[in-house]
Amino acid sequence: MQIYLTSAQEREADKNAISFGLSSEVLMKRAGRALADEVQAVATARNAEKILLVCGTGNNAGDGYVAARELIARGYNVSVYSCEGEISIGCKREKKRYTGKFTRTISGDIIVDCIFGTGLNRKLQGEHASAVRKINQSSAYVIAADIPSGLNGDNGIVMGTAVKADLTVALGHIKLGCVFGDGVDYCGKIVVKDIGVAADESCAKAVEDEDVAAFYKPRKRNSNKGDYGSACIVAGSEEYLGAAGLSISSALRSGCGYVHAVVPEKLKYSLAAAHPQCIYSSVPDLQADAIAIGMGVGCTQDAYNLLCALLKSYKGKLIIDGDGLNLLAKYGKDILPESKAEILLTPHVGEMARLCGVEKQAVLNDPFGVAKKFAAEYNVTVHLKNAVSITTNGKISTLSVRGTSALAKAGSGDLLAGLICGNAARGLSVFDAAVCSQYVLGCAAEVCSEEMYDGAVTAADLVNNLHVAIKRLTR
Repeated sequence: MQIYLTSAQEREADKNAISFGLSSEVLMKRAGRALADEVQAVATARNAEKILLVCGTGNNAGDGYVAARELIARGYNVSVYSCEGEISIGCKREKKRYTGKFTRTISGDIIVDCIFGTGLNRKLQGEHASAVRKINQSSAYVIAADIPSGLNGDNGIVMGTAVKADLTVALGHIKLGCVFGDGVDYCGKIVVKDIGVAADESCAKAVEDEDVAAFYKPRKRNSNKGDYGSACIVAGSEEYLGAAGLSISSALRSGCGYVHAVVPEKLKYSLAAAHPQCIYSSVPDLQADAIAIGMGVGCTQDAYNLLCALLKSYKGKLIIDGDGLNLLAKYGKDILPESKAEILLTPHVGEMARLCGVEKQAVLNDPFGVAKKFAAEYNVTVHLKNAVSITTNGKISTLSVRGTSALAKAGSGDLLAGLICGNAARGLSVFDAAVCSQYVLGCAAEVCSEEMYDGAVTAADLVNNLHVAIKRLTR
């Protein structure tokens, strides 16, 4: 699993490394040399001649000066653009050791951004902002040291302006800002370089193909539908007719043995025609291994009463999505800690904001912290959906980084809820079911994007490629 750090966690990891005998000078040398290795690899591949490092005044710039010396020693034509201002101790030390060329022109075959690291908490102004704009206006291949300058290290918000990198060299670990918010569009390809800094267990981790493949155990030939669990989908209303069908369709693709559905009476015949494998009933099956509720059920008192009844009486795996989350926000969420069910909430950013009673921007400013805090306070697992999604129980946190903009389409959340329910029914915990399902859905989006324009992909296309995604992951 890949590890991701907040700015505070990175500082703590550096302190811990220093306390175990690694000096800040040694860490800076390791970071600079690791950066130089990646710059050299790009220069070789692109037959580049002129390399410019744009250095600010902090430790990120110190890494840049080390890299500049390394590249000169390896025979490259290197120049440094040095920003004005009060510089850190480490930066001052490495700048004095640099004896190469300085320039006031921002141009080159490769430009290395070493202006700011993860600690940026204000909008770029003056020379720093001007340097960033000139980097972006150049025709050079742009490499960012640790994180593109101007990108907030915790949430990926652009602080006025930010470097648009072709490659980001993550020194030690990837920073959350590289994948949250605009980070996914500003970092380009991300390469991680180990510099000997260890992170603790509170850090977020991202699953990879082999981790998700492990969620799909080989199926015995001598088995029957009863061996693979039962999922119950509680979805749909007169206002939202399609949500139930989408949730059912993905649950059927999950690998569970049975799918039950509780839907409005007027939907049963049309859904039965489309999904004859599903069992339709009037009340939730409390014997089901997993129940998902909320997809298009509406925000009525009756719907909330049904949700409360499940929270009070159901002891299995309960996934609350869509309107189920809005019901909790509208009528009350204090019932959550009292439930004996294993609860997963699957909010997008807007639903998370409503649950917390805050503005949407507050969630965007700290998605990792907000999700962790809510999960711990209400004794639930939270799967906060965005371009990169977070699954957390307040202690352990996992990121799902697969996918394309094809997922930015109405109905993908309904598919995800059904898929989670099915995966939970076949034996996964709600935490693992959320991680597995989001990853597989992201891979299905990538499959669709290979053949189609992202904006033309529909939820039906996604569900029809779930089996392709699973096969690729498990082959």
